[in-house]
Amino acid sequence: MRGVAIGLLGLSQLATSTDTAVKVKWLDDAPKINSGTTFGLPWARGKHLANSTSFTASSGELQSWTTAFWPDGTIKWTGHAISASESASDEYTITASGPGNGTVRHSKRQTNNSSAIQVTESSDAISVNTGKITASFSKSGRAVVSSIKTSNGMIVGQNGHLILKAQSGIAEEGDASAIEYSSFVSKIYNATVSEESNVRALVTVQGIHHAEAGSHKDWLPFTLRFYLYANSDAIRTVHTIVYDGNARSDFISGLGIRFNVPLSGEELFDRHVRIAGTDGGILHEAVQGITGLRRDPGEAVRTAQYNGEKTPANSTWDTKTSTRLQWIPAWNDYRLTQLSPDGFNIKKRTKEGQSWVKIPGGTRSGGLAYLGGAASGGLAVGLRDFWKKYPTSLDVANAATDEGSITVWLYSPSAEPMDLRPYHDGLGEDTYAKQLDALEITYEDYEDRYNIPYGIARTNEIFIYAFDSTPLAETLSTLTDHTNQPPVLVANSDYIKETRALGSYWNVRGAVSNSSTDTATVESHIDFLIEFYITQIEQRRWYGFWDHGDIMHGYDTDRHQWKYDVGGYAWDNSELSPDLFFWNQFLRTGRADVYRLAEAQVRHGGEVDSYHLGNFTGLGTRHGVQHWGDSAKQVRISTPVYRKTFYYLSGGDERTGDLVHEALKAEQAFVLVDARRKVRDPSVIYKPDPTALYLNFGTDWAGVAAAQLLEWERRGPRWKEARGKLIETARTFPKLKFGFVTGEALYNSEDGSWAPPPTDPNNNGTVTVSHLSAVFGVLETLDQLFEHDPEISQGFVDAWLDYCYYYGASKAEQKARYGKDFGSLNLKQGHSRLTAYVANKRNNATLAQRAWNEFLNDNSADELSPGDPWATVRFNGSEVLTPVDEADWVTTNAAALYGLAAIELLALA
Repeated sequence: MRGVAIGLLGLSQLATSTDTAVKVKWLDDAPKINSGTTFGLPWARGKHLANSTSFTASSGELQSWTTAFWPDGTIKWTGHAISASESASDEYTITASGPGNGTVRHSKRQTNNSSAIQVTESSDAISVNTGKITASFSKSGRAVVSSIKTSNGMIVGQNGHLILKAQSGIAEEGDASAIEYSSFVSKIYNATVSEESNVRALVTVQGIHHAEAGSHKDWLPFTLRFYLYANSDAIRTVHTIVYDGNARSDFISGLGIRFNVPLSGEELFDRHVRIAGTDGGILHEAVQGITGLRRDPGEAVRTAQYNGEKTPANSTWDTKTSTRLQWIPAWNDYRLTQLSPDGFNIKKRTKEGQSWVKIPGGTRSGGLAYLGGAASGGLAVGLRDFWKKYPTSLDVANAATDEGSITVWLYSPSAEPMDLRPYHDGLGEDTYAKQLDALEITYEDYEDRYNIPYGIARTNEIFIYAFDSTPLAETLSTLTDHTNQPPVLVANSDYIKETRALGSYWNVRGAVSNSSTDTATVESHIDFLIEFYITQIEQRRWYGFWDHGDIMHGYDTDRHQWKYDVGGYAWDNSELSPDLFFWNQFLRTGRADVYRLAEAQVRHGGEVDSYHLGNFTGLGTRHGVQHWGDSAKQVRISTPVYRKTFYYLSGGDERTGDLVHEALKAEQAFVLVDARRKVRDPSVIYKPDPTALYLNFGTDWAGVAAAQLLEWERRGPRWKEARGKLIETARTFPKLKFGFVTGEALYNSEDGSWAPPPTDPNNNGTVTVSHLSAVFGVLETLDQLFEHDPEISQGFVDAWLDYCYYYGASKAEQKARYGKDFGSLNLKQGHSRLTAYVANKRNNATLAQRAWNEFLNDNSADELSPGDPWATVRFNGSEVLTPVDEADWVTTNAAALYGLAAIELLALA
């Protein structure tokens, strides 16, 4: 919660805060265009009082807010926004000062600073003036952006609204005449603006799509977040939709956002269309072209039109051209369509009812289009990851009329309708016994009515740029790059580590001496896996509207193909925590490519693999052919521990904050969705109840705990409840005779307390150890909890350290401690990080050696060993569809746990 200065201790109990200067640098090179940026910074415990600290930047205006607090009331994380500027510094120094000279800056709606944003709010609209543009947002109706005006008073965009096309069936499958086609536009039901708006204003618009044609009910709720920065002519837009339709009758056939562009008074030959092509290329077009004609108007005229400048006065043209303009066609409409990640087509036409004319296309469009005039200005709109999220389109329409338009299609109407139906008919799996037997062959956990997309979401980023006149093609090329790789500011890895604000289980690369050959080898193997997955994403074309951001799970060595069509071996859905592997590697290296890889997973896993409406809200879906198809709905996939690093480094990304609150709802979902319904011993009588939920500590509770910890840190609306539940868990869990080795027990979702499982009501001690319990972020969540609150119950900490020790201990040790051994366990390479953790916390060198032995000598299926090739093999020709680099000894389970364990062993052991 922003702007809240809450301390659990009095100011007198806290150390005096001192000035602290922290440098932040660009993730990539300094951007050519600085349109304003938001970023986050961590702070060590006890350093800065939340209610008496102010922040300044070494250059430019700065707006700051608190995104997380330590339990003592000092600042843990802050978000910062810097204003736009003509050029970007290579680095910025952020200085925290206090106490005694102000608070974290919270400018209200108006300010006397001429360079600051001006926000005006009325009962029906919100207006934001950045100094370069003024954007107006409606609080009702269809136009989410009613107008965009440049500083000289020209309206260059208006009536910005969402559009949706849908149909009730697939034409090729039956009676096409029986299909109902519907068109929808945005219908707003809420709009707000951030309270702090001196450098950055955030306008949030929520609504639903309303039927303009057809009898369909309103559906597909949306949230639009518009970020505007002081001195900037750009608007960053985060667009989220939640699918709430019936997959068998609600087929999306087009989803987009449209802006009208006033063109009245601009000559047709001074109206310009620009569309981004490949590798910075830009299509140069005029509505009425005067180049390439049989008669030459003059070089100055031709050059001006090509460059987007106003042409010389008509009287200066060669009369052989100027007297014949009426015979030159005006091109009213343009369309670029990207139906695959490998190719786009462009075409144009003079008007509806006339033939389209093809324009030479290309491979991967940058996804930006501009429409405007040399004198009247115009608008450019771009979609981030345009070709990666195919099928997409860009439409420029009505360019020869008084008001044209630009439409960015997030799902192209030129593609086949979006089909979210199950990919098979159930195969007769109408009982749990049959479903479990099928699991043995395809690894897919099917169940009818659980394989639905109802409640999944997708978030996209759109950038809007306003101009007083047609910009240079070079400028649009730069903005295309800006759209697809928005500039990111981050602190040095060493500094982030020193604050301990993201746990103690990782270290900066190089912090461990590379004089050890084994250490150097492990580092090279981590690098190999990172490069391998980046390459596989490209070679295997893991792209698409719903797919971008995910990776595949298992590999078919016979077909030289990932198992895209084999049940639970297909899309990974964060199985065994590749997200944590990638984020930890970024934290320790600061590599830009790793950040982009992990960021895409945040936008995928938290949206597509998780549910945001319905009975499954707060839960995610186990890996499968379709992201939502498997019947295992668990918080192990939706856990916000996978999104936490991004949330804080981004300065508190608001959409990711929504996901944290949804994960808290998993406690309610556990009442409706019994994760163990198919495999529970029939002698166990269990009815899900809020006061006694039968949960696994690692695959169930850990995800809720991650959300509770984030809520506590953030001082969100449920932070006191979240804190209380975590403290009560820490108090009561050690009362289970065998602690974490109990595996599954009864959790009270009303207060966070634990009680013995129904199989052991007298708490005599139950040994239920699963290889899955500790591979979905529980170690990382618990370590972050221990770092956050050092006063957490020591019995709880000791119970966790016991589990960490005994998972990899000998069967004799396990039996001596718990009366029986744990049976045949696997994933010991991944669990070696647990051994390293307890070795570190108990300062035990012998245990550290055991951890490395477990890491290097696990010979089970889901591991990687020093004896593996650690190289790829190239396949091409008739053996494969397209040339690929294969590592048939790698599965994502093994890669994720190897990378995660390697990083944590290097830090802890």
